[in-house]
Amino acid sequence: MSHSKHTKPTNGIFDPIDLRGIRVRNRVWLPPMCMYAVEAQDGKPTPFHFQHYVSRALGGFGMVITESTAVSAEGRISPNDCGLWNDDQVQAWKWIVDGIKRAGAVAAVQLNHAGRKASSGDYRIGFEGQTVPSEQGGWQPVGPSDIAFDGMVSPHALTTEEIHGIIADFAAAARRALDAGFQAIEIHAAHGYLLSQFLDPLVNTRTDEYGGSLERRMKLTLDVVDAVRGTIPSDMPLIVRISATDWAEHSWDLEQSVELARALRDHGVDLVDVSTGGIMPGVSIPVEPNYQVPFAETIRREARIPVSAVGLITKPKQAQKIIASGKADVVEIGRAALREPYWPLKAAHKLGLSRDEIPYPAAYTRGAYR
Repeated sequence: MSHSKHTKPTNGIFDPIDLRGIRVRNRVWLPPMCMYAVEAQDGKPTPFHFQHYVSRALGGFGMVITESTAVSAEGRISPNDCGLWNDDQVQAWKWIVDGIKRAGAVAAVQLNHAGRKASSGDYRIGFEGQTVPSEQGGWQPVGPSDIAFDGMVSPHALTTEEIHGIIADFAAAARRALDAGFQAIEIHAAHGYLLSQFLDPLVNTRTDEYGGSLERRMKLTLDVVDAVRGTIPSDMPLIVRISATDWAEHSWDLEQSVELARALRDHGVDLVDVSTGGIMPGVSIPVEPNYQVPFAETIRREARIPVSAVGLITKPKQAQKIIASGKADVVEIGRAALREPYWPLKAAHKLGLSRDEIPYPAAYTRGAYR
């Protein structure tokens, strides 16, 4: 991709980025956002998911990361989540993945286990902020310890054998992601879900090899990374999403995140997707544009690993500045992309790219900005 010098700085959101064997056409990515739209509660994505993801790929996003996709039925956040724990789900994903790729984007999947936040309600079935009763399709959640998330039932504290089973579930889901055609994998270790729960000392009170010191609390995340990295091809990018801080005293923080990011780099992770929060409700979070960018910048600098930045990034010049100033390698546009599926096309025009530099789908060029 060539760009004339007068249109934009050398490091811009529309420069490609290489991760292992994949070239992503630009640095504006769609982050995983839960849709809770699997009405049949069988983990299989639907025509809605095709419409949702492929429209953003047509809209110019470089990488489309699908929503939290459970590695087991018990790992779903809600009964209406997508999954990759059986082969029927692989078939349901294939046409979506193919549509994303045909539109020029890289198709990535976020693999997750919700831990103690599993079996929770959503806008579709109710019980928001509560555990869904078994007669409504709910189940017993699990966690590092038997400490409940606010308003939900106490989780079953996992045995070591059960932990090893979950690691195997991540590897099996990664194999299915390959079968579905995904080109990159993101492991969800953020937002208070299972891996994040093991990282945070307020939630993980274990005294075995998976709890206590920082090294032991990181062990599950690194074991999952090793299992997935060992399953996927050597040229396939692996991303891990982390919460850089849980915004609470004596909990997970930026200093520990830097240590984790260094370890992730050494275990074959290619990019850290930096978010924050989610381990507990009621904490004070200073939400404003760019509020999470300094965390990404610090991890990038201190751990020497590529990072993506998220959090109320809504304007083209705002996104461009984050990349051009070296604070992050990628920006993820979430809520703004729900409002405008074609955000990147408009952003490229506003930033002064010429018509042939903007990733218009061929069928849409008659509607190009002038």
